[in-house]
Amino acid sequence: MKVVVYTGPTLSADDVHAVLPEAVVVPPAARGDLLKEEWSRDDTAVIIDGYYRERLSVGHKEILWLLNEGVHVIGAASMGALRAAELSPFGMNGVGEVYEMFSSGAVDGDDEVAVLHGPAEHGYRATTVALVNLRHGVAQGTVDPEAGARIVAAAKARPFTHRSWEELRDALDPADRAALAVLRDEKHDVKRLDALAALNEVGGERPDVAGAWSADIALTGITHYEALKWRATRDLDVMNAARLFAPEYPDLHAAVLDGLLAEFGGESYTREKLGVYGDELPPELEAWLAPAERDLPLAERLRLVMIRVWPVWQSEDWRRAVLDRLRAHPNWDEWSGLLVAAKLARATTKAGTPPPEFCARLFLRHWKTATPQVEMARRGFYGMDDLGRTVMPFFALDAQRRR
Repeated sequence: MKVVVYTGPTLSADDVHAVLPEAVVVPPAARGDLLKEEWSRDDTAVIIDGYYRERLSVGHKEILWLLNEGVHVIGAASMGALRAAELSPFGMNGVGEVYEMFSSGAVDGDDEVAVLHGPAEHGYRATTVALVNLRHGVAQGTVDPEAGARIVAAAKARPFTHRSWEELRDALDPADRAALAVLRDEKHDVKRLDALAALNEVGGERPDVAGAWSADIALTGITHYEALKWRATRDLDVMNAARLFAPEYPDLHAAVLDGLLAEFGGESYTREKLGVYGDELPPELEAWLAPAERDLPLAERLRLVMIRVWPVWQSEDWRRAVLDRLRAHPNWDEWSGLLVAAKLARATTKAGTPPPEFCARLFLRHWKTATPQVEMARRGFYGMDDLGRTVMPFFALDAQRRR
C-alpha cells in the first residue's frame, strides 16, 4: 500500500515520517497533481494542504476519480478538510475539527484555513494565523468569551493575507491583546492537530458510503483516456529522469531500439536507409561513434549509428517502447522519486533556471566525455537544445546535489 501525503505548511516531512515512516511526502496539492500520480487500489492519498492562489486548486473531479479507482482519500486541516466536507457523501474521509466546522456549516470560507507562508526551504513557515485556529482556541474556553468573539470578528474582517499576529494585535483594543497572546499558544493549532489525526487514520476503515455510485464521465468529466494522458505525462518525466541520471539507461535505450530496428529489417534495411553499400562508413556517420567503437565490425558500427540517428531515418516515436521497458524495471520507483525531489528542489531554490543551452553544458560534465554528440545520442538526445530543455526541470535538484 502506497501512502502519499500532500502537506506544507501544516506539517513538515519530518512530522509525517514520525507517524508514517514509509509515506511519500509531496508539496501542497494543486489542480492535476492527483491524476499525475500512479495509483493502485488500496493506496491512500492524504490531502492536508493545497494551493489557493498561485495555482488552481485541487479539483473535485480528480478526487472523485481516485475514489472510483479504489484509492482511500483522507482530507483534514486545510484544503483537505474543505474538499472532504464537499465530497464525504462520495467516500472521501474527513478527519478532525476543521472538517467538522466545514461539514456542519459553522464556517464556509476558504479564508478560514488559508495562511501566508514562506518557501519550502524554510519549511513553509506560516507568517499569518489561520482563522480556524483562533476559533478553536476561543471554543476551548481559555479566554473570556466576549474578548474571544471580538478577536475572531477582527480577524474575519481582515483579508487572510493580513492576519499576522502583529497585525491582529494592532487591530484590537488594548484590553483584548492579552487574550490574543493566550490564543497564540501552539496547543490551539487545530490544523496541526487535525493533520496528525489524519495520518493516524491511514490503514483504518473507510467511510460507509450509502448506496453504490460510479465516477463515470457524466459525473467527473474525466475519461480513462484523459486520466491516462495525465499519467503518461508523468511517466515521460520519469523516463527523462532515468535518461539524465541512470547510468544503466544507455544500454536499455540501445536494447529497445535494437528490437525496433530488427522489426524493420536489420542490417539490409540499415544499409539502405544510411546509404552505405560498401565496406566503409563515410566521415559524417563515423562522427556518431566514440573513438573506441570505430574499430568494431562494420555491421556493429552500422547498428550503433542507426539507433543514434533514429529521427533522421524513422519517424516512429521510440518513447512508447522505451517506457514499456522502463515501467518494468526494478528502479522505476527510484526514478519516480527523482520527480518529487526535483519538484521540492525547485520550490526551495531562490535562483532562477538558466537557459537550455547553459543547462546542457553544465549537465554534460556528468558524463565526462570528449564526444558529447555521441553521449547525448546514447540517451536519445539530438542536440544541446533538446538536452537543455530536458535538464531544466531537474536543474535545481542537480545543483543541490553538486553542493
